[in-house]
Amino acid sequence: MRVDLFLKTSRLVKRRTVAQEMCGAGRVLVNGQEAKPAKEVGPGDALRISYSTRIIEIEVLKVPASSNNVKCLPEELFRVTSDHRIPREDE
Repeated sequence: MRVDLFLKTSRLVKRRTVAQEMCGAGRVLVNGQEAKPAKEVGPGDALRISYSTRIIEIEVLKVPASSNNVKCLPEELFRVTSDHRIPREDE
């Protein structure tokens, strides 16, 4: 499954276009390398997602059969290995 679809399906981002923009900005790493939106991910892959105020590292556990499969809970798709908050500059 494409990394942008995985991020949307796993509910790590709300919209696929946001996931595509994050990949284009270099804020999504797959196994330590910058990922384009079409990068394929599978079980065992490590993702690092940089949001504006936090960095999350996850391990992919399962890839749903289709992006329309709403039966899968996010907990079944990935495991959080690290979650770091980034302090804002005005704090």
